[in-house]
Amino acid sequence: MNYNVMSGIIIPFIGTSAGTACVFLMRNELRDHVQRGLTGFAAGVMVAASIWSLLIPAMEQTDTMGALSFVPAVAGFWIGILLLLFLDHMIPHLHMHAEKAEGPASNLTRTTMMVLAVTLHNIPEGMAVGVVYAGLLTGTKDISLGGAMALSIGIAIQNFPEGAIISMPIHAEGKSRGKAFLSGIMSGAVEPAAALLMILAAEALLPLMPYMLSAAAGAMLYVVVEELIPEMSEGEHSNIGVLMFAVGFTLMMALDVALG
Repeated sequence: MNYNVMSGIIIPFIGTSAGTACVFLMRNELRDHVQRGLTGFAAGVMVAASIWSLLIPAMEQTDTMGALSFVPAVAGFWIGILLLLFLDHMIPHLHMHAEKAEGPASNLTRTTMMVLAVTLHNIPEGMAVGVVYAGLLTGTKDISLGGAMALSIGIAIQNFPEGAIISMPIHAEGKSRGKAFLSGIMSGAVEPAAALLMILAAEALLPLMPYMLSAAAGAMLYVVVEELIPEMSEGEHSNIGVLMFAVGFTLMMALDVALG
């Protein structure tokens, strides 16, 4: 595995780790409007990445199908949606500020279920990075090193605030700063793990690349609509979430076009 691929896998994890380390620098939990803004930013990045880095390349790879080139992208998109729906029902987890956990009943602590919620969120991001780099390694058309690196950088940028969003509330729940930091690191570790699995299966995935790209997009958009948009819109003055969504969207769009 070459240096570019290894860097692409690690960069998003570095973003998560750096954001999680904010628990050592900040005395109090993030204010509600700050959390809404950061969540909106993350949502904007994920939506733009789903479109420019995943769905559009998926359809371009099947352009020989003519008017039906959308079919693999639609099929893959639904695979991603249903996969996250399945995981959402099978893994006990607790979203930020929620009182009731989702998924099957369990005896897990609140902090453990909060970490699982972020872990569930990070799975599609790892899938997305892994699928793109798998396509790069196998010479799939319409996937460039610049485009793959743009995706890694974009996800790393939005992982930074996400790391702070998970570590600060865990510390507020009574955990030490060190344990809160470790929890954030563990939630982010699923990204390089998922990416590596996709890359190791690159040869087998090659015929299915349009489906895999769009499945990653579907999984990411499931997280955005099911989790991030409600969180960025709750309470008063939710326009900060909308504005930061636009910032994240345009930043990821610009990265993909400029580097791709």
